[in-house]
Amino acid sequence: MRDVVTAILGGGQGSRLWPLTRDRAKPAVPLAGKFRLIDIPISNSIRAGIDRIYVLTQFNSASLHRHIAQTYRFDVFSRGYVHILAAEQNLQNRDWYQGTADAVRQNLRRLLDAHSSEVAILSGDQLYLMDLAGMVDYHRDHDADMTIAVTPVSPAEARGLGIMRVDQTRRIVDFAEKPQEPEVVEAFTLDPATVASTALDADPGSLLASMGIYVFRPEALVALLEDYRGDDFGKELIPQAVPDFNVVAFTHRGYWRDIGTIGSFHEASLELTHQLPALNLYDPDFPIYTHPRFLPGSKVTDCHVYESILSDGSIVAGSKVTSSIIGIRAVVRSGSTIERTVVMGASDFEGPNAEGLPPIGIGHNCFIRNAIIDVDTRIGDGCRLVNDAGLQEADGDGWHIRDGIVVIPRGATVPAGTVV
Repeated sequence: MRDVVTAILGGGQGSRLWPLTRDRAKPAVPLAGKFRLIDIPISNSIRAGIDRIYVLTQFNSASLHRHIAQTYRFDVFSRGYVHILAAEQNLQNRDWYQGTADAVRQNLRRLLDAHSSEVAILSGDQLYLMDLAGMVDYHRDHDADMTIAVTPVSPAEARGLGIMRVDQTRRIVDFAEKPQEPEVVEAFTLDPATVASTALDADPGSLLASMGIYVFRPEALVALLEDYRGDDFGKELIPQAVPDFNVVAFTHRGYWRDIGTIGSFHEASLELTHQLPALNLYDPDFPIYTHPRFLPGSKVTDCHVYESILSDGSIVAGSKVTSSIIGIRAVVRSGSTIERTVVMGASDFEGPNAEGLPPIGIGHNCFIRNAIIDVDTRIGDGCRLVNDAGLQEADGDGWHIRDGIVVIPRGATVPAGTVV
């Protein structure tokens, strides 16, 4: 895998994850108490032995750049690196990235300068642990121009994804992006004969959906980006590539979740608190790397904690925490109840507060349910953040509701006694 290079697509504005993306790039959003989203694709790549990695981004990239610079430092005897490629103007181009394919197109020269045997393209806003090295080997064994990682999905899920048909050699012969017509979905549904003839690891009645993970032969990538029109892989270039290139499907049956919305991010985060989560962050064969912070362990005093994650440096006293994630340096004060909530924590331990503001963290006697509390927020005593009205979207002073989830944005102050 020494000659493979990875490009991680993280350039989208992340508008569906707002306000979590108000001040940061989507790949920099905190995850599972101590990680960032970007750590998932980078860790998948490093585990595969691919340590030349580019992250393509253009919105609010300062915190992402800082996290990568502090985390991924390879020794002097390694060729490894993780480089940020932010959208930039030059004499040939003065536009922002117009889509996933355009982001790669604008950085094609840098990717090719790495003299790579293959280019792996990963998404920056997905949760998965997969055998990326196995996918590259599969790509080579099939002498493919392009390999697409696919996963079996139900007909209902297929309407929001790119789906495909394959022949007996697993070559992709047809591709449709987010089909809405029932007859199209039915035409792509796998029948028992197709499953048997292709030896696919999929169930009859399911469909093969693109995961947005690709492996390219460099020459094919150049031809596709230079000779074909379109700025997005799924919507435009892949349908054009299918009849002209050898495009094959690599089946992934493990965990995979797109977390592009507040609702999906909240659900996927809480799934990690289960006793046997579908995505096992404790698997020694699939380590997830992140910035080492050298923090003390979490401190818990007179609490009831059920099926939750308490991260390094957190302090929870006299509280009840259920099915929640308590992030690094987070403080939950006495009398508070936290249910199905992601508390992202703090960027530093707080010293004396001379401004009369509530201290960083969760105050006394608060009740918070189905919420996301971003970094460095101040929740005053006696707040009730539960969305009793069942609103799907709403905005208030220092709070927002998206997909029915109460979101307190980064650095916000919620006065004591606030009810949402």
